[in-house]
Amino acid sequence: MDAGGSVSNVEVCNLAYAGLLEELQERLAANRSLATRADQDNRTALHWACSAGRTEVANFLLSLGVPVNDQDDAGWSPLHIAASAGRDEIVSALLKRGAQVNAANHNSCTPLHYAASKNKQEIAIMLLENGANPDARDHLDSTPLHRAASKGNLKMIQILLKHQASANLQDSEGNTALHLACDEERSDEAKLLVSHGASIYIENKEEKTPLQVAKGGLGSILRRLVEG
Repeated sequence: MDAGGSVSNVEVCNLAYAGLLEELQERLAANRSLATRADQDNRTALHWACSAGRTEVANFLLSLGVPVNDQDDAGWSPLHIAASAGRDEIVSALLKRGAQVNAANHNSCTPLHYAASKNKQEIAIMLLENGANPDARDHLDSTPLHRAASKGNLKMIQILLKHQASANLQDSEGNTALHLACDEERSDEAKLLVSHGASIYIENKEEKTPLQVAKGGLGSILRRLVEG
């Protein structure tokens, strides 16, 4: 989503994005059907309020009973947008209104994928406590744990593992989260994964184990952890 200016061809979407609550209320009082009007990208005012973090606007729209699970042209629901943008209060409000926590967009990503990538910890916890699948796979077969590991989000890895994320799932390249952590020399993340059962012996499509992709002395550290 464009971060600047009016980017929608629908007035109520622009009012929602700008956070102009009173003007929006006036427009909708005159024509209630505009509350669910979608723009050129199939985004509603609720999508735009989530994008800009306009909590009051989002709450107002939700109080009108607007659909919470409408998806735009890329398959993004308001919850995808709010989770990706780090809008904690709006995520909470959407979940209370029945937002589908495991909805997938056109890249097969769930809101949790974005929360994990961007290290939005409170949002990840909310999603997981509301039934988000920690092992959901995107179009590259990456799970939220893969994303957290590749970005070096240690606390996020802890959150996902606490909520029963599987440590040994492989993406489309055959990499586990541990492969990704080792490749980026993320030693704390790698040690945490190993302590939660991540295997140092799984081979990726290049027939390399996490130990073989590990740089520096990380491989020997991990081997000692496993073999004692």
